[in-house]
Amino acid sequence: GDWDFWTDWKDRRLWVTVAPIVAVTFPAAVQACLWGRYRMPWGATMCVLGLLLGEWINRYFNFWGWTYFPVNFCFPSQLIPSAIILDVVLLLSNSFTFTAVVGAMGWGLIFYPSNWPVIGPLHVPVEYNGMMMTLADLQGYHYVRTGTPEYIRMVEKGTLRTFGKDVAP
Repeated sequence: GDWDFWTDWKDRRLWVTVAPIVAVTFPAAVQACLWGRYRMPWGATMCVLGLLLGEWINRYFNFWGWTYFPVNFCFPSQLIPSAIILDVVLLLSNSFTFTAVVGAMGWGLIFYPSNWPVIGPLHVPVEYNGMMMTLADLQGYHYVRTGTPEYIRMVEKGTLRTFGKDVAP
């Protein structure tokens, strides 16, 4: 969804929970097929590499090529460390059940730390026209997209956003 497209939507609450839950399903299915039939322990990693290749082609040609959004505004999530953990857990345990519990938990727990070096600079607070916001929010104001729920921007704009956790009423 939009949580993986735009940097101003890669927030600290919903993107961290929604993106890994949605992203683990297809690599786990490919991993199960390749391990069950051929005993190849790299199914999730190969699946994620193919997915990221397709996403980067999409981001480059569609987002930058047609609409001229900057690439650092619409990059895909970093999923390779999560896929490596999922494959290593299956390789070491040789158990689908253990991989489903421990590997999927490792997938979700490593997701945010592996994306932080890319997203961290975009969470720097900046002051713009007397309003305090993050750099990602500032990008969202300058590159307005059609279909974006503007009421979310109205709630989270300016000094209403706290840099601790939630939006302050």
